[in-house]
Amino acid sequence: MNELLIQTNSKEYPLIIGENLFLQKDILLRAIGEKPTSILVITDDHISSLYLQRVVHALDEISPIFTKVIRSGEASKSFDMYYECQTFALAKGLDRKSLIIALGGGVIGDLAGFVAATFMRGIRFIQIPTTILAHDSAVGGKVAINHPLGKNTIGAFHQPEAVLYDTTFLKTLPPEEKRSGFAEIIKESLILEKNFYQWLKTSVPTLDSLHGSILQEALLKGMRVKATIVSQDERETGIRAYLNFGHTLGHALESVLGYGKISHGDAVAIGMIFAMKVSEKQLNVTLPIREMQKWFNDIGFPLFPKGLSAHDILESMKKDKKVVRGKVRMNLMKEIGALAIEEVDDELLLTLLKQECEEVNV
Repeated sequence: MNELLIQTNSKEYPLIIGENLFLQKDILLRAIGEKPTSILVITDDHISSLYLQRVVHALDEISPIFTKVIRSGEASKSFDMYYECQTFALAKGLDRKSLIIALGGGVIGDLAGFVAATFMRGIRFIQIPTTILAHDSAVGGKVAINHPLGKNTIGAFHQPEAVLYDTTFLKTLPPEEKRSGFAEIIKESLILEKNFYQWLKTSVPTLDSLHGSILQEALLKGMRVKATIVSQDERETGIRAYLNFGHTLGHALESVLGYGKISHGDAVAIGMIFAMKVSEKQLNVTLPIREMQKWFNDIGFPLFPKGLSAHDILESMKKDKKVVRGKVRMNLMKEIGALAIEEVDDELLLTLLKQECEEVNV
């Protein structure tokens, strides 16, 4: 078991990662802290069949417990589902001393966290990630739902009480889910220092290598990067935006294709390669793009999607939260481990996007 203290201006809380955490009552009681009047577990219909009863059994001796099971998938991170969860919480009599548990991947963490942030003007919640991808969103307190015009555009900053990362929950992940989550670990290895990237590339040459102690170490290293950045910039006014490397195009692809048509991690992987290409043009640097492309191919990340319009993608990129006065601002790479946020002209973006679209349609 490993533990990391997440420190922000508004709160300190533990990140605990290890196997069979829900068989250890002392860990659960320490994570929960003050006894809640009631507990609401929000999860999805996939995770509920696998792990919900294990979590309920571990918690039902602590407080009265309710469960809300929603449909799995990005489409559930909507205003309608947010409203439904709020209605459920009110109907069950939750109050300001209640606790919400987010049991699931990034969709559940974001949705349940936003419900907690706004129910009775904010109540406590705990993140229990069940995917590799959720290691990124579980730390840092960014919670949100989607709007048809942009991903994560309606949300808040609301730090959890704790993050309990039981790695036994990861053993049922299909390969595409592992790959999607691994993209965010790769992202974290690129933004602060070179050693993490070199270790990751050597330790995980293919997706089959991502298991056991290697997986735990990769998760811990990635979350340590996230914790370091969040401790310096809780509300994304400075370097926290580095954590969005690859996301400007990634989110645009998710939006243009339709949420759920491409995984978040696959979209971010494509976005990271594209950001490196923009960086070479804008910053006049040379980056290991071919090396990255080969590694990404070995892992199984997809190529740029076919049949898309460069103009449509650019318009979607302009809905990114970093856009100022209609100008796209991207995380660009000076070198591995060193990023900069730069305004990028539409003309350059359109040229490179057309190249990507034309290459895949040849």
